[in-house]
Amino acid sequence: MIAELENRILALIDSNVEHASDDELFAGGYLRGHITLAAALAEEQGSSSLDDYSQLIEQSLDKAIKAGELSPPDQVLVFNLWKSLQLKVR
Repeated sequence: MIAELENRILALIDSNVEHASDDELFAGGYLRGHITLAAALAEEQGSSSLDDYSQLIEQSLDKAIKAGELSPPDQVLVFNLWKSLQLKVR
């Protein structure tokens, strides 16, 4: 289940590459790593719901923000894309 969700989300990111803005490309590229990491963690934990998976992605993003990886404007870009992707896979 998680692998399917991961693939669907990554496919949505990939489908926007041709017409995405530079900001959208950045956000999509940045999210990919967190999406894949969270999928591995979810599988390891035996999680199978979108809600659990989403929570792991957001925890990963929060950790990165606390580590200073994203500026406030970039945080907005990444979280806006993430929210948009969540709506599309529900």
